[in-house]
Amino acid sequence: MKFVPAVVFAVAVALASASAVQAKGCIKGAVVGGIAGHMAGHGKVGAAAGCAIGHHEANKNQANKNGDQSNQK
Repeated sequence: MKFVPAVVFAVAVALASASAVQAKGCIKGAVVGGIAGHMAGHGKVGAAAGCAIGHHEANKNQANKNGDQSNQK
């Protein structure tokens, strides 16, 4: 149960330092990364990496979605 404080910390940092648009994907990634990192013994690092990857993937999906919409006009 040591990963719970790490996930809570990661979520708190994400919410405090980013707007709702920028935090998209970070919270989900932090939770998944925190759990995976906990299994490997590195919960905090996993949560931070999960946040970064989740944010990157959310931005990539948003860019693809915006590109598809501009082609339909």
